[in-house]
Amino acid sequence: MKRITTCMALVAAACAVLGFAGPGGASATGPDLLDWTHCGGPGLDPRQQCATLDVPMDYSDPDSPEIRIAVSRIPSEKPSARRGALLLIPGGPGGDSLADPSGKGQKLPQSVRNAYDLVGFAPRGMAPSTAVDCKLDRQDLGTTKLLPWPAPDGSVDENMATARRTADACARDGGELIRHISTANEARDLDRLRAALGEEKISAWGVSYGTYVGAVYSQLFPHRTDRIVLDSNNDPDHTRVTRNWLAAFEVGVEDNFPEFAAWASRPGNPYRVARTPAAVRSGFLRLAARLDRDPLPWPGANPPRLDGNALRQTMLSSLYDPDDYPALAQTIRAAREGTAPPVPETPPESVLQNVTAVGVGTICNDVDWPDSAAAYQKDVAASRAAYPLTAGMPRGPMVCAAWPHAPREPAVRITDRGGPSNLLLVQNRRDVATPLAGAQKLRRALGDRAVMVTVNSTGHDAYLANGNACGDRAVSRFLATGVRPARDLYCG
Repeated sequence: MKRITTCMALVAAACAVLGFAGPGGASATGPDLLDWTHCGGPGLDPRQQCATLDVPMDYSDPDSPEIRIAVSRIPSEKPSARRGALLLIPGGPGGDSLADPSGKGQKLPQSVRNAYDLVGFAPRGMAPSTAVDCKLDRQDLGTTKLLPWPAPDGSVDENMATARRTADACARDGGELIRHISTANEARDLDRLRAALGEEKISAWGVSYGTYVGAVYSQLFPHRTDRIVLDSNNDPDHTRVTRNWLAAFEVGVEDNFPEFAAWASRPGNPYRVARTPAAVRSGFLRLAARLDRDPLPWPGANPPRLDGNALRQTMLSSLYDPDDYPALAQTIRAAREGTAPPVPETPPESVLQNVTAVGVGTICNDVDWPDSAAAYQKDVAASRAAYPLTAGMPRGPMVCAAWPHAPREPAVRITDRGGPSNLLLVQNRRDVATPLAGAQKLRRALGDRAVMVTVNSTGHDAYLANGNACGDRAVSRFLATGVRPARDLYCG
């Protein structure tokens, strides 16, 4: 079976290079085949429309049952200037972009909104598309369970136990669909969507995990791509995939914590926690160690205690966006005084169940993870010594350490061969989730197919978010006119 699926993946890639529909692909173009209706829901632009698209659950099986993909759009604001459709590819895995035509899409310059229909979607497995749910125990949806934060002494025993519980639940209750959630299948779904929209080629703006989806789409279907923007980029190593993205938090935190420390030690800052950046760092490490030994009650949180890992998770979450620095500072100050801050808002449990199940399917079906607790233990010990802020978590075992199924096909290898030079990468220098070092690896893998804009800014998501005006101008110009910088650009 593995040889068959490998062969089919190679056929799909070869056919895409030649411009034909490979397995799961769709032939050229035609009229828009989607039945668009008005979208309901709070906060949506009244112009936003919704539709559903049927796609095969299993692209390797001609008799596969179909699943539904929920789609949204706001049409071009100037039909005479319309170029095509711009896919808004969400992060995750476990994110969707259904509201993005009404949200982030409206931050795009008028010239871009004139040129494109803005198209969002919920990836396979994500409600309101045909959805998956693992029915996990509530304890395994906690903030410090979803990432493999080790025990205070560095042990991964509880992480392995959590992985087994989660894997067993998803294998039992996730249904057949969870076996077919993967990045490659999301890319195939997007090509079905391209054809259903009546587009010969598609443009895209992918963010975070969406950059990997966009890169995989550009690899499988290179001649169906128009203008592709990849924003906040992942390491594309096909032998490790998400394992590398998890490990990248070591570097990402070290790249970003100094920015928080400088802010949190600035005179006049009402959230100031120490007099110097060095004191912010040393004080954080001491506080985390103290909470490891003596957690504080945190009623309403999951789990209901503020321990060292809860503090570290708050740090990690807050470093995504400098606007969230006050949340980390308030947590530090409250914990030092022996109290817990207000519990952060979390999505409803049904949403967490769905997001977690999609994440499990994607990361475990994309690539094999080791199943040796001893190997993880060794890596965690080394990580704890070299990167004390993250306490070994980035090298720990996630659910895939106990996943009972081998991937159905090898992960797609991103290369510089077989595709047009139509990708623009934009990347902040200091990004906790997708560090610059990983983005540079994607840039090298793509070779002459891409140009990269490196932005001297801090935070996750660069374009029209945590970047700067220079980077925003370069991306907007490319989307509106097709003109990229002549070479890699640094926006200082």
